[in-house]
Amino acid sequence: MHHPGPPRFVSVGDAIELAPRDPDPDAAYEWAIERAPTDSTASVVDEAVQWFQPDEPGEYVLSLSAPDGTHRLTVRCFPGDFESSARPESRSGQRSGAGLEAEGEGEVGESGYRHANRSGDFGPAGRPRIHLDARVEDETLIVEADPRPHPRSGETAGELDVVFTFDDRDDLSADAATLRERTLEIPVDRLPDRARIHAVSVGDAGHSVADAIELRRESEATPGGEAVHVRRLYDPPPWSTDAAYYEVYVRTFAPDAPEGEVLSAITDRLDHLEDLGVDVVWLTPVLENDHAPHGYNITDFFSIAEDLGDREDLEALVDAAHERDMRVLFDLVLNHSARAHPHFQDADGNPDSEFYDWYEWQDDGEPGTYFDWQYIANFDFSHLPVRRHLLDAIDTWAPLVDGFRCDMAWAVPNTFWREVRERVKDRDPEFLLLDETIPYIPDFQEGMFDVHFDSTTYARLRSVGDGWESAASTLDAIDQRTDIGFPDHAGFLLYLENHDETRYLVECDRPAARAGAGALCTLPGAPLVYAGQEFGQLGKRDDLVWDAVDETMVDHYRTLLSLRRTMPALGHDAGTQRIDHEVMAGEDDRVLAFARGDPPAADAASTPTADGAPGDVPDPEAAEAALVVCNFAEGEAEVALGPNHGGYDAVAGEALDDDGAVTVDDVVVLPTSRDALVD
Repeated sequence: MHHPGPPRFVSVGDAIELAPRDPDPDAAYEWAIERAPTDSTASVVDEAVQWFQPDEPGEYVLSLSAPDGTHRLTVRCFPGDFESSARPESRSGQRSGAGLEAEGEGEVGESGYRHANRSGDFGPAGRPRIHLDARVEDETLIVEADPRPHPRSGETAGELDVVFTFDDRDDLSADAATLRERTLEIPVDRLPDRARIHAVSVGDAGHSVADAIELRRESEATPGGEAVHVRRLYDPPPWSTDAAYYEVYVRTFAPDAPEGEVLSAITDRLDHLEDLGVDVVWLTPVLENDHAPHGYNITDFFSIAEDLGDREDLEALVDAAHERDMRVLFDLVLNHSARAHPHFQDADGNPDSEFYDWYEWQDDGEPGTYFDWQYIANFDFSHLPVRRHLLDAIDTWAPLVDGFRCDMAWAVPNTFWREVRERVKDRDPEFLLLDETIPYIPDFQEGMFDVHFDSTTYARLRSVGDGWESAASTLDAIDQRTDIGFPDHAGFLLYLENHDETRYLVECDRPAARAGAGALCTLPGAPLVYAGQEFGQLGKRDDLVWDAVDETMVDHYRTLLSLRRTMPALGHDAGTQRIDHEVMAGEDDRVLAFARGDPPAADAASTPTADGAPGDVPDPEAAEAALVVCNFAEGEAEVALGPNHGGYDAVAGEALDDDGAVTVDDVVVLPTSRDALVD
């Protein structure tokens, strides 16, 4: 169906792209505004794909006339004072900001919104967050919203408003719901077969990234005969947040492979990745491309590059990875094609070409691009044949792999990513979408991506390794995720290097590289290892030198990745906090110390730091918490942590003295109890 997708939450000053889904390039589409705030002068034009800019706070309902009928899209607009660019979504992601605070309980209107009735003051409070859950009690579906204020806003959860809306695509009437503060109640017998409910929280600094749940009625052979299945739509796949990722730069990973057998040679080296502890293999682009060996300049979106192999070789690689319980990510390049692509070759300098409108063009006749890249040309997503072509490519490759690493995600309209997400998730809910967006954008968690490149922590770890910033400031980068509005369920990919960056070992030296590996595998987020990083490769895109492997570095990564996988205290859901410590010997600003795990509740009974007799080795897999210390300097650091440090270093596999201090060469991980997290 051509419905334009889920409801949208924006601020005055934002612009959103309107586009039919699954478009037929030969069909006619027409937009209209059915409802808008009284003072609005916003308008639509006679184009299938266009940019719409709400100019007043309130609710807009847009209609799309399409070959399969008329579809409606609700847009909820909050007050804001942002200057919008001509195409903010395609250039830098949608920026959401200031909003309003509502008084009273409000009511559910036609679209299912809780209407706010007072404009609030805008301030530096920071964006709130929200989390939705649902359950069935006594034949009633109860949807609960948990609004969460910005940690430094001064607001409380009780002071936040909640705005619900039903999805325009579902046959769920607003009069079926009863709103009770932050809870919706809907009789199960009023639910359609499928219903999606969206919500944002609203505070002094605006509205949150939206959260959403899906409800499906399922027949079961049980008393009552029917059940409701609840799925949180914007959570990452469970396998993705605690996985160890590995980037394979395909043309240098197996340098001795004959032309046409590269994918097969990569398959032959999967045992190394399995032994290392890799869960996810990210392959850089494997499609036909121009002369650039990185492969990001695509000349055919439907064919495997001949120098690498063919589709059967890729299928064999994926099958071999699956046999080892590893998943495979396909590098998806949507923003541009190579200038060597046949369509661009036909269009270049030829306005009469059928492919001329496929591309963005500058006034001087040159194609649109970024950073003066001279071998690519940006697609024009307002042209329906472009969207059709790329959706067909997605349909070709998604069934073969386990996820997409999405190149230049910031340069593709948000609306298109929302369509991609629902397209692949409807086939496989556990399909992964990983975005490369630098810097990361909180709104990309809203119906677009599951896991985000954490370029902020990457940059901080680089600065720490270079000695420009204190090691302790790394935790400031972690805090920034919440500071700028990411919801708690967002996933992050941690990395020290990739094919675009100088090797960390080269720039920061060996001691910092070993400590950086410790941080990579213990901070909240999923670690990424770039091919060769684990054994001391120096060139970022050179052929891997498999005959010069630093086995001590490989052992270091193997141990750390194993701990990351087996210690729940280091997992995605475990908390992170600063801890009191004293650097008694060594360089104070080169030591990073933090705790993972969740502190005990205020009324919880105290538990001992370690069970058993003195000298017993604790079980890291059973540890409630972990203390982590990384030393980025050359030489040892002696760090006092206090009496609850646990007495055992899981990295070295050694018991420690019980004097409250630890000696750190590069990284120690100390399994302990929650008591160690109490201030």
